[in-house]
Amino acid sequence: MNVAFPYSLDEQGRTSSAGWDDHLRQMLEQLLFTRPGERVNRPDFGCGLLDLVFGPNSPEVAAALTLTLSAAVQRWLGDVIAVSEVDVTSKDSELTVNLGYQVLATGVTTAATFVLPSVM
Repeated sequence: MNVAFPYSLDEQGRTSSAGWDDHLRQMLEQLLFTRPGERVNRPDFGCGLLDLVFGPNSPEVAAALTLTLSAAVQRWLGDVIAVSEVDVTSKDSELTVNLGYQVLATGVTTAATFVLPSVM
């Protein structure tokens, strides 16, 4: 069973579950939006994307973040997915992360987009 994120209860009062594709997207979301040091038993989990909320938004930050995201996904989800594309773009006050990946168990290629508004 794949526990749904964020945690909730279903109609029967049990823990909500998610399908495999939804679960993978939710795991990516947790990885991207968790700050390193935020998890007690895994202080190195996360990639620091949320640290950029109040920072400057520029193409240079987007380029640096591309490398950081690739490394974090490879480290924490490399046994489940193979990243084929990481595209981080900075436009106005939004940072957009597009991840293309292949699910190793099924061979299916898919993509996920995450948008982080920024305050300049």
